[in-house]
Amino acid sequence: MVQDFDGRIALVTGASRGIGYQLAKELGSRGAHVIAIARTVGALEELDDDIKTAGGQTTLVPVDLTDFDALDRLGAAVYERWKKLDILVGNAAQLGVLSPLGHIGPKDFDKVMATSVTANWRLIRSLDPLLRQSDSGRAVFMTSHHARECTPFWGLQSVSKAALEALVRTYAHETEKTAMRVNLFDPGPVRTGLRAKAMPGENPDKLPQPVDVVPELLAMLLPDVGVTGQLYDRTKGGFQAL
Repeated sequence: MVQDFDGRIALVTGASRGIGYQLAKELGSRGAHVIAIARTVGALEELDDDIKTAGGQTTLVPVDLTDFDALDRLGAAVYERWKKLDILVGNAAQLGVLSPLGHIGPKDFDKVMATSVTANWRLIRSLDPLLRQSDSGRAVFMTSHHARECTPFWGLQSVSKAALEALVRTYAHETEKTAMRVNLFDPGPVRTGLRAKAMPGENPDKLPQPVDVVPELLAMLLPDVGVTGQLYDRTKGGFQAL
């Protein structure tokens, strides 16, 4: 296995399943020390086993991303151990409910915004000083076409992802004169549990697997990436103007 992430410290949220799991596994097998964040302890332990089998190392962080005080402590813990962070992947998300905007309950709205927007802001707030200590800090956040298309009944996805995109693009502008590169990644339809919940009548056999999108994600995390503040749309096959 190519060790193109050897010595890199990579933090991945939503690492217990789907794209996050496969990305964390591949980063670990390619030499990165993976800080894996998710709520499900058992799935994190499976990830740990897979990475160790491939010769890699992990630090498991079983935490709910809406525990914002824990995210503050996370930054302090990473600094104490490594003094830097090379890679941040904001992968965790909440689907919420598919409903007319006027029918969405406040608790559902707040939960999706907390996970998809506020948690990523808190991660940036906690980890930005560490990413700046890297010789080539890389941050990628997962988004969706709903941020731009505003599909009826998908309001929670549209609002939360649009807010996330504004957050990430602003962060990219604020760091564009540094060694950091900050971008968005839209994987398109992928065979995940979130997709199955949203589209129960869809034939999953026709969708790409989470592992299929990992190569393009990995390419965005390498030190030689030059673009920042851009959206990579996998369905359209490359970076798109925003």
